[in-house]
Amino acid sequence: MLQYILVNVTEQSYRIAGSTTREIAASVEDAVLRGRLRPGDRLPAVRALARSLGVSPTTVAAVYRQLAARGILSGEGRRGTRITSRPPITARPAPAIPRGVRDVASGNPDPAMLPSLGPALKGLDGPPGLYARARNLPELTALASELLRRDGIPAGPIAIVGGAMDGIERLLGAHLHFGDRVAVEDPGYPPVLDLLRTLGLVAVPVGLDGHGMAPDELERALRTGAAAVIVTPRAQNPTGAALDAGRAAALRKMLKAYPDLMLIEDDHAGPVAGAHAMTLCASERRRWAVVRSVSKFLGPDLRLAMMTGDELTISRVEGRQALGTGWVSHILQRIVAAMLSDPRTAKMVAKAAAAYAERRRALLDALAARGIAASGNSGLNVWIPVVEEASVVQAMLEAGWAVAAGERYRIKSPPAIRISIGNLAPEDASKLADAMARALSPPALSLPA
Repeated sequence: MLQYILVNVTEQSYRIAGSTTREIAASVEDAVLRGRLRPGDRLPAVRALARSLGVSPTTVAAVYRQLAARGILSGEGRRGTRITSRPPITARPAPAIPRGVRDVASGNPDPAMLPSLGPALKGLDGPPGLYARARNLPELTALASELLRRDGIPAGPIAIVGGAMDGIERLLGAHLHFGDRVAVEDPGYPPVLDLLRTLGLVAVPVGLDGHGMAPDELERALRTGAAAVIVTPRAQNPTGAALDAGRAAALRKMLKAYPDLMLIEDDHAGPVAGAHAMTLCASERRRWAVVRSVSKFLGPDLRLAMMTGDELTISRVEGRQALGTGWVSHILQRIVAAMLSDPRTAKMVAKAAAAYAERRRALLDALAARGIAASGNSGLNVWIPVVEEASVVQAMLEAGWAVAAGERYRIKSPPAIRISIGNLAPEDASKLADAMARALSPPALSLPA
């Protein structure tokens, strides 16, 4: 006879059913898929669920381990076992932003600041691409090598992958194993944190300031036995932190004591970050890689990133790619190569970098004039510490602004909200800052130097 337990969650109810590991896991996954279980919802304790289903605690523990390894559940000590913030299951879409509300939450670049695809598309006609061709177009890899060399990135083989997250996932798979620890920025980019959970890797939070990871915080994380570290050298999401020469030198010096550590740099914003390129990578490191996406400066729909690194790492990435997708579409590669070769693209990218810097500075100045601490040294985001996120997000929504709660970005760092400036005109900064000043009660927290 099929057993089940009825559990109340946020005024809803759902049933966990089944008598085997597979059936119980499928029941939980179905509840997430149908929106009956939502991110943050707490599941019953192992023994309580086992007793209700008439199965052994070992069976339920196996279910929880399986779902945690897939990124659906996370164990949070005394807080119990909960649905992760972004389980890798396609559930109901997020609520639409109400009409008349300005979206400063989604983090998109300004469409008006992206180069036109027209010239590149005109040159696409030609013989169809077939199997057994070179994986990567020589003209694109040559451009990538030159662009990265100009920014001081060590010379290495070039791989072309399907965006920054595709590249990071392949890099983690190249050397890491289930249960390995990975040092990450806190606050950090939610898809990276979710990816680690899905791969069965353990995120070790590293605090940061306006210049990136704090060296003492990173060293503390590495002493726990971290096998890899993921660093955003500029346009850090969500805080806008950017490495400067002093911080980069200090981190490079410290990392020399960890020669076997896998060092991954996610330069997702590239030339529109509004900060000079910095790298912690060095050719003498055994395991390193830099991923640079084109999404922020050429367009999010161009799912392509350039990657370089040590020879073994890039070889493993391409070997695994060959067994899956095979290669990134040559049509897409030709479009990106044509755009990168076009002088008009360079002018538009420079214009976009200047526009984003102006918008970011306008908001920071407007907030500062109202006594609101915020950070945003580079990129498309501004991070504002607050006492309580939900009330500020709701107050801003009522004032006509959709902002992002910081909870999804944080591991141990304190509450904050993220505002994206990609589509925020400088003349609107004062209006947004006024709304923020009204929403902050009590006032925002002070920001560490």
